[in-house]
Amino acid sequence: MRRIKIAQFGLEAIGQESLRLAAERANLEVVGAVEIDPALAGRPVGEALGCPLPATACIHPTFAALAAQAGLPDVLRHTAGSDATRSFAQVLPAIEAGVSVASTCEELIFPGLLAPERTGEIDALCRRTGARLVGTGVNPGFVMDVLPLCLTGVCKEVSAVYVERVVDARTRRQPLQAKIGSGQDPAEFRDRFTAGTAGHAGFRHSVALLAHGLGWRLDEIRETCEPVVAESRVVTPHFDVAPGVRLLTELPLTVCRNAGAAADPR
Repeated sequence: MRRIKIAQFGLEAIGQESLRLAAERANLEVVGAVEIDPALAGRPVGEALGCPLPATACIHPTFAALAAQAGLPDVLRHTAGSDATRSFAQVLPAIEAGVSVASTCEELIFPGLLAPERTGEIDALCRRTGARLVGTGVNPGFVMDVLPLCLTGVCKEVSAVYVERVVDARTRRQPLQAKIGSGQDPAEFRDRFTAGTAGHAGFRHSVALLAHGLGWRLDEIRETCEPVVAESRVVTPHFDVAPGVRLLTELPLTVCRNAGAAADPR
């Protein structure tokens, strides 16, 4: 069995867990990682993460440095942000080298929604080099878009799609709790949501992906979010949420209108 050579871009919490899982897979060979933290540069990945990986798999500051020492991987796994434009820039050297990329960037589920021009340029580059770039994840990437889209396969006709996801944010990592507003004043959270600096990334992209798969043309995608105020004290490893004052979590609602005719919403 030929093992798939993979490299990891980004060694925050998701990247670390991704590599620990890869270390358990017999069909995967980890050749190294890319991380901008200078304290990790040059260290073996397995040593830094405490998992059984080859000593030759080291951490590099750039993809070019990794490729120079370890050679080109078959796949680069990217876990370093939510913004499509920034993620495009980060994975560009890999795509130029013909290396395919799997990313957890929420906006890469449907990048043409907010970055249509850059998406077209990256698409053309992938066609030239033979690389592939895919956005994936639990959500977006499966629960609220790919899964319901697959479930419509047994339907003769689909007139509407409703998806609800319930998550206990108390068990999640600190950055996620922070961005959905845990421990924040409701008014402050509303202001941050309106400014685009709070809330869960990717809901609009999930709607766009669903519409694209169903052949629906959307006039608009409108996202609203109202804070849920704690009725009693809630303590997590990262926040102490007082009752009646601070935000516990978010309640997102994405609303879209169907214009009827089948078309590509990008």
